[in-house]
Amino acid sequence: MTGLDILEYNTERSHLHIPEYGRHFQKMVDYAVSIEDRDERNKVANSIISVMGNLQPHLRDVPDFQHKLWDQLFIMSDFKLDVDSPFPITAKEVLQQRPEPLDYPQNHPKYRFYGNNIKRMIDVAVKWDKGDLRDGLEYAIANHMKKCYLNWNKDVVDDAAIFEHLKELSNGEIDLAPDGETLTESTQFLKNRNQKSNRAGKKNHRSNNRKKRY
Repeated sequence: MTGLDILEYNTERSHLHIPEYGRHFQKMVDYAVSIEDRDERNKVANSIISVMGNLQPHLRDVPDFQHKLWDQLFIMSDFKLDVDSPFPITAKEVLQQRPEPLDYPQNHPKYRFYGNNIKRMIDVAVKWDKGDLRDGLEYAIANHMKKCYLNWNKDVVDDAAIFEHLKELSNGEIDLAPDGETLTESTQFLKNRNQKSNRAGKKNHRSNNRKKRY
């Protein structure tokens, strides 16, 4: 028999229920399941839990973490391990249950390129009393909307379009068009964007040049 005849391939081995613990942990759990004497089985299970806890010593004595370790032990045994657990045994169906899908905020799907923070800023602005502070905030919001628009849509945008979107998103509470406001020129936003892009490109180029060549 040659050395090749005794090689083990992962495709021929048993499934690892929690790969992070590795093959040796799985073999220890499989051995514990095979023990017929309950007292001995309990002793081996507690020893396995102790070794698992040693992997993260700063958490091994925390009750919630201990419960997690016992859940992982039962998962690795495919819930075939019959031992006396110090915690309620979580049902297999509960652990395998899919989480509920998250509800992502969709405050203004019509103008997604502005982002959700713009809508939050608008909601804050409309609650402020009329005055210089609110005027400044409204103008800053409109300018930021224009910058976002240019980042994701076109190279040019008319201020009137930004004012119309701002009025719509604020439910008519903010209307800068009659005030004759003028936002930052599109060319200035594009110039700043190009400068940042060039600086980032030069920084990456210098970083690549400093890398050692082998």
